[in-house]
Amino acid sequence: MKLKGVIVSLLVGAALGISAMVLGGSEMAASLKESPSPEGSMEIPHNERLHLSTDKQWIAAEGHLSDLIRLQWTKERAKPAISWLDENGQNKTAIVSHGKANNPEQHDHNHMSFETTMSPDGQYRDQLFTRLEIPYDQDVAEIRTHSSNFNVMDGILRISGTEGVPRDLTWAKSVDGNVTTPRWAIRADASEESGGNAGSNLQMIRYSDDGEALDSPFTIMRSSGNIGIGNADPQARLDISDDSIRIRESKTPESSSSSGQVGEIAWDNGYVYICVAPNTWKRAALSSW
Repeated sequence: MKLKGVIVSLLVGAALGISAMVLGGSEMAASLKESPSPEGSMEIPHNERLHLSTDKQWIAAEGHLSDLIRLQWTKERAKPAISWLDENGQNKTAIVSHGKANNPEQHDHNHMSFETTMSPDGQYRDQLFTRLEIPYDQDVAEIRTHSSNFNVMDGILRISGTEGVPRDLTWAKSVDGNVTTPRWAIRADASEESGGNAGSNLQMIRYSDDGEALDSPFTIMRSSGNIGIGNADPQARLDISDDSIRIRESKTPESSSSSGQVGEIAWDNGYVYICVAPNTWKRAALSSW
C-alpha cells in the first residue's frame, strides 16, 4: 500500500478521539500493520496518536480545506461511521451520517445520528440504536431523539426567539415514527414588547385532530399577571369569557365566625356564603322563581 493510501486509511479509521502523532516518512509507513479486526483495516501502533492541525479556513470556494478528516459514501446506502468499541471489541457508540436507510422500503434518512447500544438484558441486546438524529438538506432542521430522556442538571432549558416570533413548547401525536401532529402548546406569544413589561404574554394553545390551532383557552399577561380564560386580554386578576362558573362541591360554614379566608365563596341548598373578613362569613338566602 502506498503511503498516501495508508494515511487516508488512518484518518478514516482513527477519526475522533485521536490527537497527537504527526504522520510522515517511511518509518511511519513501516510501523503500520493490518488490524486484527475481522472487517480489516490498518492499525496504528498501540498508544500512538495522530496530531492534526491546520491554518486553513472553512471556505467553500477553496474546497473546505480545514476539514482534516473527510468521510464519504460512494454508494447510496453506504454509511460512513466513527465507532467506539469496548475492551472486548464490541460496538458501544457511534456517529453515523448517511442518506438512504438500510431498508429500501423506508423513507430516506438524510441525517447524522448519534448511536449507543441497547440494554444487554433487553430484546435488542447490544444493538446500536439511534438516540439523536440531526437531518441535513433542511432549512430548519427537525432534530429528534429516540428512546431517550433529556435532563438539564443545574442549568437552564431555554426557548428564545427574535421580536415577533412566538416561542413554543409543544406536545404532539406521533404517527409512523417521524410524522407529528400538535395537540397542545405553551407559548410566549409574538405580541410586541413596547415597554412597561408589555408583550410576550404566556398562552396555552389547543389544536384540532388535524393539527390546526383552535384557540387559546388560557392567557397570562406579562405586564399585569392577569389571567384570562377564554380571552387573550384579561382586564382583571381573573377574567373569564363565559356565562357561568361552577363550584362542584357544596359547603356550609358551621357559623358566621367559622374559619375562612377573605374572598372564599361557598354554597349549599339554602344559601350562598362569602367570607368578608378573616373568619367572618355573611350569607344570602336562595329562592326559586
